[in-house]
Amino acid sequence: MNFILDTIKGAVIGIANVIPGVSGGTMAVSMGIYNRLISSISHLFRDFKKSAATLIPILIGCAIGIVGFSYAIEYLLANQPLPTCLAFLGLILGGVPVLVKDMMGGVKKSHSGRLTAINVLAFVLLFAFAIILPLLQGNDDTLTVLSASPGTMVLLFFMGIIAAATMVVPGVSGSMILMILGYYYGVINSITTFMDGLKAGNLSVIFAQCKLLVPFGIGAVLGIFLISKIIEYLFEKHTVSTYAAILGLILSSPFGIFYNTNALAHFTIPGFLIGILLFLLGGFATWYMGKKHA
Repeated sequence: MNFILDTIKGAVIGIANVIPGVSGGTMAVSMGIYNRLISSISHLFRDFKKSAATLIPILIGCAIGIVGFSYAIEYLLANQPLPTCLAFLGLILGGVPVLVKDMMGGVKKSHSGRLTAINVLAFVLLFAFAIILPLLQGNDDTLTVLSASPGTMVLLFFMGIIAAATMVVPGVSGSMILMILGYYYGVINSITTFMDGLKAGNLSVIFAQCKLLVPFGIGAVLGIFLISKIIEYLFEKHTVSTYAAILGLILSSPFGIFYNTNALAHFTIPGFLIGILLFLLGGFATWYMGKKHA
C-alpha cells in the first residue's frame, strides 16, 4: 500500500515538474514526503537499501506524471496559450507571500536584523538574469524542435542540472526556468516524440530523441545530488540572500513566460477572462498550500 501511495505522490510531483510555475519541491512538502525524499537522496550511497526503497516508487510515479502530462501541456500551450500562461502566473505569484514571509523571518534571525546590500544584489542579479536570457534566445520558436548536435546535447546536460533544482528547492519551478531559458518546448516535444516513436516501434525516432533526452536525464540526476548539497549549504549559511535570489527569479518569470509563448498575440476577451479566473484560482491554491505547510 505504501508503494502505491508513494507512486501516486510521485506522479503528482512529476505533473508539477511539467507545469511552469509549479514547484515539485513544494508539492513534495505539501504531501509530507519532502524531508524523506531529500534524506534518501543525500544518504543513497550510505544507506542504499533503505533509500532505494523510498526513491523507487516516487521516481516511477514522477516518470508517469511527466510523460502523461507532457501531451496535455503541449496541447494547452499550442491551442490556449493565454489562459494557460495566466494560470501559470497565478501558480507562480501565489507562492510569493509565503516566500517573502520566510525571507523576512531569516532577516530577523540574522546578525544585522535587516536586508543588506548583498541580499538586494542577489535579488537584482537573478531578476536581471531571468529578463536577459529570453531576449538572447529570441521569440521565433526556433527551439521548439531540438536538433541532436553535440552543442545542443551539452546544453541539455546543463539544462537538466538546472531543472533538477525544482526537486530540491520548494518554491522554484524547473519548468519555469526552462521556459525562461527557451528550452521548455524543445524538451516537451522530445518527450512526446520519443513516446510516439516508442508506440510506433520507430527505432530511428527513438534513437534520435534518446540523444537529446539521455544527456538531459543524466544532468537532472546529477543535479539532484549536487544541487541538494549546495542548496542545503546556502539555506543554512546564506538564508536571506538565497530567498532574495529565488524571489528575483519568480518575480521576473512573467516576462520570460509571455515572451517565449507569444501568448499575448492570441488575445481574446473570452480567453482573457478565463485566464484571469485561472490566475486567481492558481494563485489561491499556491498561496493556501504554502501557507498551510509553511
